[in-house]
Amino acid sequence: MVQSINTKVDFVTDATSYMGLTDYGKIMIGDKGFEFYNDRNTQKYIRISWDEVDYVVASVMFKGRWIPRYAIRTKKNGTYTFSSKHPKKVLREIRKYVKPERMVRSLTFFQVVKRGLKATFGRKRSN
Repeated sequence: MVQSINTKVDFVTDATSYMGLTDYGKIMIGDKGFEFYNDRNTQKYIRISWDEVDYVVASVMFKGRWIPRYAIRTKKNGTYTFSSKHPKKVLREIRKYVKPERMVRSLTFFQVVKRGLKATFGRKRSN
């Protein structure tokens, strides 16, 4: 059995991890860090301590009515993407341990297209 890094658990919910193949499991938010445990295989888990979290990026749609995914970007190990049954509650619990300035919205589809067009057609050409 895997031992948790948390001494006190604040919130647990069903979730999906998008690391490689999709894994279903549970998210556990506690006083020491963010944890994801796979339902089927106990050896597949993700642990992120709060001092390792750099940013939390949320994909917000319809002015905050729907949050399909959120990602936790760490200082050393990259980005971990999740979705859960109650994303607003998860982000509210994360906000207790991560500064609100470190929680940002991801770019929308149109913002990405606009940046791509500016990068393509906005450059000055030198002859």
